[in-house]
Parts: sequence; C-alpha cells; structure tokens
Amino acid sequence: MQYNFDQVHNYYERLVFEEVVRRSNEPEHHEFTADMLAEVACLALNRLPARYVRHDVDMMFYLTEQERQVIEDSLEQVLQFAFAFVKERSAKPSV
Repeated sequence: MQYNFDQVHNYYERLVFEEVVRRSNEPEHHEFTADMLAEVACLALNRLPARYVRHDVDMMFYLTEQERQVIEDSLEQVLQFAFAFVKERSAKPSV
C-alpha cells in the first residue's frame, strides 16, 4: 500500500503566513527582519489549535459563520501578541 500525506497540513499555517507577510508591510513592522517574522509566525501558530486538513476549501465549507468569526478573532489576537512579543524581546540588549 502506498501512502500520500503530501496534502495534509495545518489549516492555520497559510492564514498565519499570509497575514504575517501582509502586516510586515505596515509602517509599524518595517523594522522586523526575516528571522523576526519567522518567530512571529511560530509564536502565533503555537497559540492556535492545530486543525489539520487536506484541502482548505473543505474546512471552509463546513464552518458556520460563527466559527469563521472565531477563527478571525483568534488570528487577530495571536498575531497582535506575537508581533508585540517579538518586538519587545528584540529591543532588549543581549547579555
């Protein structure tokens, strides 16, 4: 038997990655380096539940409007936290 897990991924990965890239273009985030943005993505993803899917459209099809709103709100909260956390930590001098 052959196995194919190539399509399996965490639903939030694409959402977080796209939003980190979008926000990195905002003036308040211009000082973020590529490494800092990767840290933001990791922090955000670690604060979200894992939702593994094969196809994003399948997940969206079965969500209610309320569930979609919860996802959007959660994404906003974790990204605000992650950007602030990384910015604060990078501003501290190294010892």
